Amino acid sequence: MPLFELLAILTLVILAWFWIDSLAARDVAIAAARQACQADGKQFLDESISVKNLRALRNDEGHLCIGRTYEFEYSETSDDRRRGSVVMLGRQVIIVNTGLVRVH
Repeated sequence: MPLFELLAILTLVILAWFWIDSLAARDVAIAAARQACQADGKQFLDESISVKNLRALRNDEGHLCIGRTYEFEYSETSDDRRRGSVVMLGRQVIIVNTGLVRVH
């Protein structure tokens, strides 16, 4: 098999792995945001999150992982929108913040 075909297949495998890993991490982040909002008596709006930041980071053991920061919106009084965030390292939630900027 020529080198070009091997590189093309390897690239497709890496892209497929990244896509599947990102979907799994997104599901974990949505669950964490929903749970944090429920615990604080807030309403998780739109049942969705968006990627704000994506970077390579090292975990406590020194292994390279994908660091992701997601943003979501929640409401405290049902007539306001506020922005929160979920910071993840791999598929592990590091912090959920529900005290950020008000959205107008």
